[in-house]
Amino acid sequence: MPQGKAIDVRDRQFVVRLKDYFDQERHQGLSVSTQDPAGHVAKALGIGKRTVKAILSTYHQGGHIAAPALESKGNPPYRIKPALETVIRQRIRELNRQGSHVSVRSLSHWLSKNYEAVPRATLGRTLQRMGVVYGKSLNKPVLRGRDEVLIARRVYLRKKLANRDPHGDTLRPEVYLDESYVNVNHSPARTWYFADDGPWVQKPSGKGLRLILVHAMTAGGWVEGAKLVFQAKRRTGDYHGQMNFENFRRWFIDCLLPHIPKASLIVMDNAPYHNVYTDEGFYPTTSTKKADLQSWLQQHHPEMYQEAMIKAELVAVCRQFCPKPEYELDRIAQAEGHQLLRTPQYHPELQPLEECWAVVKNHCAEKCDYTMQGLRAHLEEGFDKVTSETCRAVIADMQSEEDRYWREDMEESEE
Repeated sequence: MPQGKAIDVRDRQFVVRLKDYFDQERHQGLSVSTQDPAGHVAKALGIGKRTVKAILSTYHQGGHIAAPALESKGNPPYRIKPALETVIRQRIRELNRQGSHVSVRSLSHWLSKNYEAVPRATLGRTLQRMGVVYGKSLNKPVLRGRDEVLIARRVYLRKKLANRDPHGDTLRPEVYLDESYVNVNHSPARTWYFADDGPWVQKPSGKGLRLILVHAMTAGGWVEGAKLVFQAKRRTGDYHGQMNFENFRRWFIDCLLPHIPKASLIVMDNAPYHNVYTDEGFYPTTSTKKADLQSWLQQHHPEMYQEAMIKAELVAVCRQFCPKPEYELDRIAQAEGHQLLRTPQYHPELQPLEECWAVVKNHCAEKCDYTMQGLRAHLEEGFDKVTSETCRAVIADMQSEEDRYWREDMEESEE
């Protein structure tokens, strides 16, 4: 052991045992046996002979003393480390954007190769708790590159770029709104501790209660008065399943619109409760009754009606001739002089609030005390960490992504 290095309790015990062993040999006679040195070491230190041989074998092979492997007792962990959940979410979205197939097998292999091994059964349960759906896959041409998504991206980018002046500044103030969630047991998976003592932190099992987060931001920071935090009724699934249109509509009218600049361009995603039509007029959906479809078509376009038409045909024909109603939120925003713009599907990188959520959640993880009272306090601190500088930086990153998509789409169309 190098001089100047601190000697822990276990090393001190070895010193005492070794001294006692040599004292016993001194009292036994003038000479001692030199046979079985490993056995002498084991007896002197009070450890097993097999352990001594294993340590010496490793030392002779590598020239160093290997640290002992930490034994895992009991059943394997029910859930993976919170840090890996972020990695998994980013990986799945990346593969989805590429149009690549995602399976538990391939995801487990990727994690094992790049991070750490995760049992497939554990990974599968984790994906379900994260709200990841295992459904029918689509090949690459019909995902991000399919025509309707490409057109939606072009329409979105054209409106966003039209809102920039020659210097890159926005003509109309841009407001970004988004929803997310955080669990009461959201915390780092690793901590520093003394090997002799072992880890003292005892994390509760599961993710615990969940808070739903709703907020909005501009280049100047958070929108004052727009923050909404409430406890979810369920602990699993995505936050979209915890929100409904009436609650969001109330927040939109009472908390957002009164606090944003005049004539703002409001950007949000395509969550179902963002896209609820007004009650005015008739617009057919798959849930519309067949009798209602027949009645509308006979009344407005009798020349297109046939008695033998099945419901799917009726829906298709009615949609062709029926004027599409307006979204409720669009009408509310336009009445206040604002304009709503929805990001295209499969493009979370075009929502700068995603990076702000990461700042907030990382702070909550670092300060986690596994209590709801603590989580609410840490949330406030996390929101304070998102400054105007943060918002300007994430918006600049998002604008770079917009420019990249616009350029790459143009280049691909010329091929």
